[in-house]
Amino acid sequence: MSGRRARGPLQRVQRRSRELQAQVPGLHGSARLGSARPGAHGVCPVLQVEELREESAAAGRGQRRALWQRCVQLQRLLDENANALRGLSKADEPAPVGNYNQRKEEEEKLLLKLSQQLQRLTLVLDQDNVTRSYTGDEKRHKDPQTEDEDESEVEESSEEEDSEEADEEDKLLDDPTVKECVAVGNFSAQQEGDLTFTKGEVLLIHDKKADGWWVAENSKGERGLVPRTYLAAHHEGGESQEESEEHIEVVDETADGTEIKTRTDSHWSAVRRAIAESDTVEVLATLGAVPAGFRLSTLFQLSEEGDQFRASHFLQPELTPSQLAFKDLVWNPERNTIYPRPTRVSLVGTVCSCRMIPVPGASVQVLSRHVRLCLFDGTRVLSNIHTVRATWQPKNPQTWSFSPKVTGILPSLLDGDFFVRSNSVSSDIGLLLELGITFIRNSTGERGELSCGWAFLKLFTSNGMPVPSKLYELLLNGGTPYERGVEVDPSISRRAGSGVLHQLLTLKKQPVLVVKLRSLSVQSKDILNLLPETLIGSMCYIHLLIFYRQLLGDALLRDRISMQSTDLICNPVLATFPQLMDQPDLMDALRSAWADRERTLKRSEKRDQEFLKSLFVLVYHDSVFPLLHSTLLPEYKWAEEESEASRWKVIADFLKRSRENDGALQYLLSSDNTHTAFDISQLAYDFLGELRKNNPGV
Repeated sequence: MSGRRARGPLQRVQRRSRELQAQVPGLHGSARLGSARPGAHGVCPVLQVEELREESAAAGRGQRRALWQRCVQLQRLLDENANALRGLSKADEPAPVGNYNQRKEEEEKLLLKLSQQLQRLTLVLDQDNVTRSYTGDEKRHKDPQTEDEDESEVEESSEEEDSEEADEEDKLLDDPTVKECVAVGNFSAQQEGDLTFTKGEVLLIHDKKADGWWVAENSKGERGLVPRTYLAAHHEGGESQEESEEHIEVVDETADGTEIKTRTDSHWSAVRRAIAESDTVEVLATLGAVPAGFRLSTLFQLSEEGDQFRASHFLQPELTPSQLAFKDLVWNPERNTIYPRPTRVSLVGTVCSCRMIPVPGASVQVLSRHVRLCLFDGTRVLSNIHTVRATWQPKNPQTWSFSPKVTGILPSLLDGDFFVRSNSVSSDIGLLLELGITFIRNSTGERGELSCGWAFLKLFTSNGMPVPSKLYELLLNGGTPYERGVEVDPSISRRAGSGVLHQLLTLKKQPVLVVKLRSLSVQSKDILNLLPETLIGSMCYIHLLIFYRQLLGDALLRDRISMQSTDLICNPVLATFPQLMDQPDLMDALRSAWADRERTLKRSEKRDQEFLKSLFVLVYHDSVFPLLHSTLLPEYKWAEEESEASRWKVIADFLKRSRENDGALQYLLSSDNTHTAFDISQLAYDFLGELRKNNPGV
């Protein structure tokens, strides 16, 4: 008996599209909002907005509201199917598919057509929420027996004048220069991302979208989407609100009692600050220096709050729930080292490139282009925030490049290869990647960091399986990771035509981030399993992290006199190594010094783990340890070229002297070099203090 042939990913998307296609004509038919005119496929009706506007009055208020909600639901399903389609490739198919690219392109055209039809219908249904009354109380109270022909003519003339005034009001409202609007009715959020407001409230409009949903901000600094039909132009010193309300009546069609969800996660304050402190972004966007979708960087704000999202924080060992043992640091007496610890998320990836990234105007000087990435579940950041710096050519600044593998003297900041570790059980966990630029305004000297867009790569499918290892082209979103439906550069969509070809060309102009997830070899898995349970970092210094973890195991598990002892441990490496994670140029110094020493080793020495650990400690003492406390080394400052150059000059000079003098002792004893005042924390590892910082309940 022959089994039924399994459907491929493209076929499943096509089937879902046909199901949605069948629902759209039914929706239109039930609305009685236009006759079905068979299109090229003889299925979908071609809707005309004017016909819909005329015939929508035939539907009752409750029916229109239900239809509007159904439109929104269908649009969301179409978007999900379109996103699934974009993520497909020919390699995903279990069997060869003829004309694969052509079929995929036809499917994109169909989904685009259905989406456009739904948008037109949604806009018409939304506009039906506002009804205009062009006659006053006099019309309702007139006695028909006393009316004469002259009064009828006056009434008709009055209606025409009021209609003209209403048209002028619409033109004024849609005028791009008009930024302040007044609410003519109460509106409750339909879904997260909408902005709730009350009648009479004045709103500042940031983006007048063509679909009728505008981005607005209230007096509290809260932003969200609002329907255009609930707004009127704000006249300062002119027509009063009461006068405006005489000829506009609003029917509130929103769901009663619906409220925007309030975020309660611990780091939402930083996100709110990034949104609220957007004066700089507003000024730059108004001047045309940056697109409207740029924001202050969310991940930069979080990383500046403290140690919570820094790699040094996640490098420390964790305790079990009982707080009687280490959770991710267990001793293996047979091998005389720590046990490898597999985790749910353990992968290696590469940030490859970025395309079509908008270039800031001449009034802004870019100091750094980079990508910040972390683990994210849609609400919370679940790991440290790792940064990869980009390179670019002046001839093509819209394209960012990343080094696929850093070797030699190249800085670790340029390393596009990264590892990811996490034991989070969240089904929504994924990689959040935020493109950023550090800038300085030429006119004021003000520094800051802007997000140029963000993308989210989910790491597990809906059935709980890891996503395949392959190349992913991720369309970038504008705004913050907590905003939805914001474009990086809305002007691209506004310039697009209505045809399918124009829409496809517009899609090619959208900013894209290319990321590759790679398959792990057995050796790679073994290496990653020696790292902390949660951490993201560069592949170029992963061997140094493993040395640190092995030394932690020796000090905390093998060499401690008693497991109940909480005494300070005299070990400069353990006490200071985490600081290197926040000063990448010092990590590069250690990486360079170790590479120089490793080249002199014999094969037998490279296989002796105890010898390698002791040698690593010596290299550490002769390279970065004296630099950490030298007064000659300037303070580390992000994206300051002069500071970075000064630091590296001091570092390179010290490494050269250390090699020439066979160690750092002469440098330490020289009167030409000064160091900061001695502190016990330079030598003593207080693991209990570190655990208290990471686990407040200890």
